[in-house]
Amino acid sequence: MRYPVFIKANDVIGFVSPSFGCGIEPYKTAFGNAVNIFNKMGYRTDIGYNCYKTDGTGISTDPESCGREFTEYYCSPGNRALISCGGGELMCEILEYVDFEKITGSEPKWFMGYSDNTNLTFLLTTICDTASVYAPCAAAFGMEPWHKSIEDAFSIITGEKAKVSNYDKWERESLKSPENPLAPYNTTEDFKIIVYMGNKRLEEGDNQKIYMEGRLLGGCLDCLSNLVGTKYDKVREFVEKYKNDGIIWFLESCDLNVMAIRRAMWQLENSGWFKYTKGFIIGRPYCHGQEIMGLNQYDAVIGVAGRYNVPVIMDADIGHLAPMMPLVTGSVAEISAVSNTVTVNMKYI
Repeated sequence: MRYPVFIKANDVIGFVSPSFGCGIEPYKTAFGNAVNIFNKMGYRTDIGYNCYKTDGTGISTDPESCGREFTEYYCSPGNRALISCGGGELMCEILEYVDFEKITGSEPKWFMGYSDNTNLTFLLTTICDTASVYAPCAAAFGMEPWHKSIEDAFSIITGEKAKVSNYDKWERESLKSPENPLAPYNTTEDFKIIVYMGNKRLEEGDNQKIYMEGRLLGGCLDCLSNLVGTKYDKVREFVEKYKNDGIIWFLESCDLNVMAIRRAMWQLENSGWFKYTKGFIIGRPYCHGQEIMGLNQYDAVIGVAGRYNVPVIMDADIGHLAPMMPLVTGSVAEISAVSNTVTVNMKYI
């Protein structure tokens, strides 16, 4: 696994828009403030030529330009790390214009983003054997003040931190709007995990203590299920290469309802992705609390994951219901869940 060099003061942070850009509010103002914050912290910034574009369908602009921008900025010696401007809907359409061979031959650098950016965070790891960071996009760094999860995300690419834990509360309804673009997370809900060993739910009084170790792989299920069986699906080769480490899958979802989550889990399993699985850590889905025909968000996952007789942590701080723990895709992680506290200790080996 290739790990990038950590950034330091006066280094250049680049921004790209392989998915949505920051051309409309509240993202435009938040992104501008993020750039100002990074500058005040002693970093220089380089804003990609698509970052303020809004003429694309589901992404910032046309797919070819998005793929070209990412490849150029990733391979350029002019920046030391890249942060995606935002998530979106159709980043998959840029992949044929991303030069993964050129990226594999270039010096590795940190790329950070989540949601639709799974199309790159996941493929950088499984195709290019290069670690990436599943964490908030650029506009989130414009909030005032920074939430601890934002501090943690930035600390990953500076090398100040490789161990993260959950946060006390999470956000069900955001206060961010065009009129309030710099709003911090509106954390109103108490953090509480649901833990399984195989398909057996561990109640708080049942010695609820979980530990797993393996190489982190995952992202947004909406995107992952879309990659299955395409020419970009190199997962079976990847898990064979790292079978001695085993894989810990971190998964979350955005647009999927509970039935679609179950179908996506079935699809990944039947494509051989879960071979050598050491455990699962599942983020709160955007459909949190939904039930359809007796199926809830927990059964949607356990119906598949429970067959592997490995630890499964659910409602973790990962994904679309902020805050989220930053995770280094490709790293070897030790994950524990004890007394409603989840800790992820990542090793770059």
